Amino acid sequence: MIEFNKKDDIPGRVIIKLHYLKLNTIAFFCTLVNRIVWLIKGVNLSSGSRFNGFSKVFRFPGSTITIGGNCKFISDKSTNLIGVNRKCIISTHSNNAIIKIGNGSGFSGVSIGCLQSITIGDDVLVGANVIITDYDWHNIDPSRRAEKCLNSKPIIIEDNVFIGVNSIVWKGVTIGKNSVIGANSVVTKSVPSGVIAAGNPCKVIRDI
Repeated sequence: MIEFNKKDDIPGRVIIKLHYLKLNTIAFFCTLVNRIVWLIKGVNLSSGSRFNGFSKVFRFPGSTITIGGNCKFISDKSTNLIGVNRKCIISTHSNNAIIKIGNGSGFSGVSIGCLQSITIGDDVLVGANVIITDYDWHNIDPSRRAEKCLNSKPIIIEDNVFIGVNSIVWKGVTIGKNSVIGANSVVTKSVPSGVIAAGNPCKVIRDI
Protein backbone atom coordinates (compact mmCIF):
# COMPACT_ATOMS: atom_id res chain seq x y z
CA MET A 1 0.00 0.00 0.00
CA ILE A 2 1.29 3.44 -0.95
CA GLU A 3 1.28 5.88 1.93
CA PHE A 4 1.10 9.63 1.49
CA ASN A 5 2.13 12.32 3.90
CA LYS A 6 -1.00 14.41 4.26
CA LYS A 7 1.05 17.47 5.19
CA ASP A 8 2.73 17.35 1.76
CA ASP A 9 -0.57 17.35 -0.18
CA ILE A 10 -0.32 21.02 -1.07
CA PRO A 11 -2.54 20.82 -4.20
CA GLY A 12 -5.25 19.05 -2.20
CA ARG A 13 -5.14 21.62 0.58
CA VAL A 14 -5.26 24.53 -1.87
CA ILE A 15 -8.18 23.02 -3.81
CA ILE A 16 -10.22 22.32 -0.68
CA LYS A 17 -9.65 25.87 0.61
CA LEU A 18 -10.75 27.32 -2.74
CA HIS A 19 -13.77 24.99 -2.70
CA TYR A 20 -14.93 26.23 0.71
CA LEU A 21 -14.16 29.83 -0.19
CA LYS A 22 -16.49 29.43 -3.19
CA LEU A 23 -19.21 27.81 -1.05
CA ASN A 24 -19.00 30.49 1.63
CA THR A 25 -19.21 33.24 -0.99
CA ILE A 26 -22.26 31.62 -2.61
CA ALA A 27 -23.84 31.08 0.82
CA PHE A 28 -23.33 34.70 1.87
CA PHE A 29 -25.03 36.08 -1.24
CA CYS A 30 -27.81 33.46 -1.36
CA THR A 31 -28.56 33.83 2.36
CA LEU A 32 -28.97 37.57 1.99
CA VAL A 33 -31.32 37.26 -1.02
CA ASN A 34 -33.30 34.30 0.34
CA ARG A 35 -33.91 35.94 3.71
CA ILE A 36 -35.32 39.05 2.02
CA VAL A 37 -37.52 37.03 -0.36
CA TRP A 38 -38.80 34.70 2.39
CA LEU A 39 -39.62 37.58 4.71
CA ILE A 40 -41.49 39.37 1.90
CA LYS A 41 -43.49 36.17 1.35
CA GLY A 42 -44.51 36.09 5.01
CA VAL A 43 -42.26 33.29 6.29
CA ASN A 44 -41.38 33.51 10.01
CA LEU A 45 -37.62 33.02 9.67
CA SER A 46 -35.46 33.09 12.80
CA SER A 47 -31.88 34.32 12.83
CA GLY A 48 -28.81 32.35 11.81
CA SER A 49 -30.26 30.27 8.97
CA ARG A 50 -27.98 29.74 5.97
CA PHE A 51 -28.82 29.17 2.30
CA ASN A 52 -26.55 27.59 -0.29
CA GLY A 53 -28.28 28.27 -3.59
CA PHE A 54 -31.73 29.79 -4.11
CA SER A 55 -34.53 27.90 -2.38
CA LYS A 56 -38.18 28.19 -3.38
CA VAL A 57 -41.02 29.00 -1.00
CA PHE A 58 -44.76 29.20 -1.69
CA ARG A 59 -47.02 30.27 1.16
CA PHE A 60 -50.76 29.93 0.62
CA PRO A 61 -52.65 33.00 1.94
CA GLY A 62 -53.51 32.55 5.62
CA SER A 63 -51.09 29.65 6.14
CA THR A 64 -48.06 29.67 8.45
CA ILE A 65 -44.42 28.75 7.78
CA THR A 66 -42.08 29.05 10.78
CA ILE A 67 -38.36 28.28 10.54
CA GLY A 68 -36.21 28.01 13.68
CA GLY A 69 -32.74 29.42 14.14
CA ASN A 70 -29.54 28.18 12.51
CA CYS A 71 -31.19 25.97 9.90
CA LYS A 72 -29.43 25.18 6.63
CA PHE A 73 -31.01 24.87 3.17
CA ILE A 74 -28.85 23.50 0.35
CA SER A 75 -30.10 24.04 -3.20
CA ASP A 76 -26.73 24.32 -4.92
CA LYS A 77 -25.46 21.19 -6.67
CA SER A 78 -21.81 21.89 -5.82
CA THR A 79 -22.49 22.04 -2.08
CA ASN A 80 -23.80 18.52 -1.41
CA LEU A 81 -21.54 16.09 -3.24
CA ILE A 82 -23.92 13.13 -2.95
CA GLY A 83 -26.01 14.93 -5.56
CA VAL A 84 -28.83 17.46 -5.20
CA ASN A 85 -31.41 17.09 -7.99
CA ARG A 86 -33.48 20.19 -7.26
CA LYS A 87 -33.82 23.30 -5.14
CA CYS A 88 -35.27 23.12 -1.65
CA ILE A 89 -39.01 23.70 -2.06
CA ILE A 90 -41.25 24.56 0.89
CA SER A 91 -44.94 25.04 0.12
CA THR A 92 -48.31 25.31 1.84
CA HIS A 93 -51.55 24.52 -0.03
CA SER A 94 -54.43 25.69 2.16
CA ASN A 95 -55.16 28.66 4.38
CA ASN A 96 -55.00 26.48 7.50
CA ALA A 97 -51.68 24.78 6.66
CA ILE A 98 -48.87 24.98 9.20
CA ILE A 99 -45.21 24.12 8.60
CA LYS A 100 -43.02 24.40 11.69
CA ILE A 101 -39.30 23.62 11.61
CA GLY A 102 -37.16 23.70 14.77
CA ASN A 103 -33.64 24.93 15.38
CA GLY A 104 -30.48 23.64 13.75
CA SER A 105 -32.11 21.43 11.11
CA GLY A 106 -30.59 20.87 7.66
CA PHE A 107 -32.13 20.17 4.24
CA SER A 108 -30.56 19.34 0.86
CA GLY A 109 -32.80 19.62 -2.20
CA VAL A 110 -35.78 18.72 0.01
CA SER A 111 -39.40 19.24 -1.03
CA ILE A 112 -41.92 19.88 1.77
CA GLY A 113 -45.57 20.15 0.69
CA CYS A 114 -48.21 20.81 3.33
CA LEU A 115 -52.02 20.88 3.21
CA GLN A 116 -52.62 20.55 6.96
CA SER A 117 -49.63 20.26 9.31
CA ILE A 118 -45.95 19.29 9.11
CA THR A 119 -43.83 19.65 12.26
CA ILE A 120 -40.07 19.07 12.16
CA GLY A 121 -38.07 19.22 15.39
CA ASP A 122 -34.62 20.45 16.33
CA ASP A 123 -31.38 19.15 14.76
CA VAL A 124 -33.16 17.09 12.12
CA LEU A 125 -30.97 16.12 9.15
CA VAL A 126 -32.85 15.54 5.90
CA GLY A 127 -30.78 14.07 3.06
CA ALA A 128 -30.71 15.01 -0.60
CA ASN A 129 -33.92 14.91 -2.66
CA VAL A 130 -36.23 13.80 0.16
CA ILE A 131 -39.98 14.48 -0.20
CA ILE A 132 -42.13 15.20 2.86
CA THR A 133 -45.85 15.70 2.21
CA ASP A 134 -49.00 15.34 4.28
CA TYR A 135 -51.43 14.73 1.40
CA ASP A 136 -51.72 12.91 -1.95
CA TRP A 137 -51.86 16.04 -4.16
CA HIS A 138 -54.27 14.49 -6.71
CA ASN A 139 -57.51 12.60 -6.20
CA ILE A 140 -57.23 8.81 -6.62
CA ASP A 141 -60.75 8.65 -8.11
CA PRO A 142 -60.13 8.39 -11.91
CA SER A 143 -63.08 10.65 -12.69
CA ARG A 144 -61.65 13.36 -10.40
CA ARG A 145 -57.95 12.79 -10.97
CA ALA A 146 -57.19 16.40 -11.93
CA GLU A 147 -58.71 17.73 -8.70
CA LYS A 148 -56.68 18.42 -5.58
CA CYS A 149 -56.91 15.63 -3.01
CA LEU A 150 -58.05 16.96 0.36
CA ASN A 151 -57.22 13.76 2.27
CA SER A 152 -54.51 14.96 4.64
CA LYS A 153 -52.98 13.75 7.91
CA PRO A 154 -50.34 15.58 9.99
CA ILE A 155 -46.66 14.64 9.89
CA ILE A 156 -44.41 14.90 12.96
CA ILE A 157 -40.64 14.42 12.74
CA GLU A 158 -39.13 14.61 16.21
CA ASP A 159 -35.73 15.93 17.31
CA ASN A 160 -32.43 14.60 15.97
CA VAL A 161 -33.92 12.40 13.25
CA PHE A 162 -31.79 11.57 10.19
CA ILE A 163 -33.67 10.88 6.93
CA GLY A 164 -31.53 9.34 4.19
CA VAL A 165 -31.18 10.43 0.58
CA ASN A 166 -34.14 10.03 -1.84
CA SER A 167 -36.63 8.97 0.84
CA ILE A 168 -40.33 9.87 0.91
CA VAL A 169 -42.30 10.61 4.09
CA TRP A 170 -46.09 10.34 3.57
CA LYS A 171 -49.11 11.69 5.42
CA GLY A 172 -49.98 10.62 8.96
CA VAL A 173 -46.45 9.59 9.88
CA THR A 174 -44.59 10.29 13.12
CA ILE A 175 -40.85 9.58 13.22
CA GLY A 176 -39.59 9.31 16.78
CA LYS A 177 -36.63 11.10 18.32
CA ASN A 178 -33.09 10.04 17.29
CA SER A 179 -34.29 7.55 14.66
CA VAL A 180 -32.60 6.99 11.28
CA ILE A 181 -34.49 6.42 8.02
CA GLY A 182 -32.37 4.58 5.45
CA ALA A 183 -31.79 5.87 1.93
CA ASN A 184 -34.56 5.40 -0.67
CA SER A 185 -37.15 4.52 1.97
CA VAL A 186 -40.89 5.13 1.62
CA VAL A 187 -42.27 5.92 5.08
CA THR A 188 -46.00 5.18 5.18
CA LYS A 189 -46.34 4.23 8.87
CA SER A 190 -44.98 5.77 12.06
CA VAL A 191 -41.49 4.88 13.27
CA PRO A 192 -40.65 4.75 17.01
CA SER A 193 -37.79 6.59 18.69
CA GLY A 194 -34.22 5.32 18.67
CA VAL A 195 -34.35 2.87 15.76
CA ILE A 196 -33.01 2.36 12.26
CA ALA A 197 -35.79 1.83 9.72
CA ALA A 198 -35.58 1.38 5.96
CA GLY A 199 -37.24 -0.06 2.86
CA ASN A 200 -40.37 0.28 0.74
CA PRO A 201 -42.51 0.21 2.77
CA CYS A 202 -40.22 1.39 5.57
CA LYS A 203 -39.84 -1.08 8.45
CA VAL A 204 -37.81 -1.10 11.64
CA ILE A 205 -34.52 -2.98 11.21
CA ARG A 206 -32.96 -2.63 14.64
CA ASP A 207 -32.51 -0.40 17.67
CA ILE A 208 -29.75 2.16 17.74
